[in-house]
Amino acid sequence: MFEEEMIINQLFEEEKFTDKQKKIILAAIETFSEKGFAATSTSEIAKKAGVAEGTIFRHYKTKKELLISIVAPLMAKLIGPYIVNDFNKVLDHEYDHVEDFLRATIENRRDVLIKFLPVLKIMLQEIPFQPELKEQILEQVAKKIFDRMSILIKGYQEKGQIIEMPTASVARLTITSVLGFLISRYILFPDFEWDDEVETERTVQFIMHGLGKKE
Repeated sequence: MFEEEMIINQLFEEEKFTDKQKKIILAAIETFSEKGFAATSTSEIAKKAGVAEGTIFRHYKTKKELLISIVAPLMAKLIGPYIVNDFNKVLDHEYDHVEDFLRATIENRRDVLIKFLPVLKIMLQEIPFQPELKEQILEQVAKKIFDRMSILIKGYQEKGQIIEMPTASVARLTITSVLGFLISRYILFPDFEWDDEVETERTVQFIMHGLGKKE
């Protein structure tokens, strides 16, 4: 799971935070993740952090400034690089069959989602409303992964394993299916009864039914 000490020690090591600031940051992450940005009040964050509400406003002018001050360095220093570098392990590996690549992709993205679940929940909730977050994700993650994934997909097309379709479309459809499964599993419906192995295989077969080359 997402490690609180990792946030303080790795993300904000370049800055000197007081104990109260650290408590505010951790309380904000937890509350934003549970309730969403709009439904969270600074008084709730203050109560969870064990500080006066005025203490928050001494450090952050607005609730939005608090949100951005957390997510921006998280994305730039830790989550963005981790997501890209960790997925490179999959992209750098040669898989003979596209199904094996898809299974490895699902498992890799599952591990990342679990590791950073609270902050990723905040990002998913707020991307439509916070242009700064959308731009960060595009710059830190999407653009760096999309091109490499498209190259691999082109290779599987040349092997005759994927239908002829613009590689960008194949990449988008694949990413949408994988993320749709993982978001449903861990964010939207985590309390459902899930057989992860079975659902992973069903997701792979669902993708291949649409994109796989028919004999």
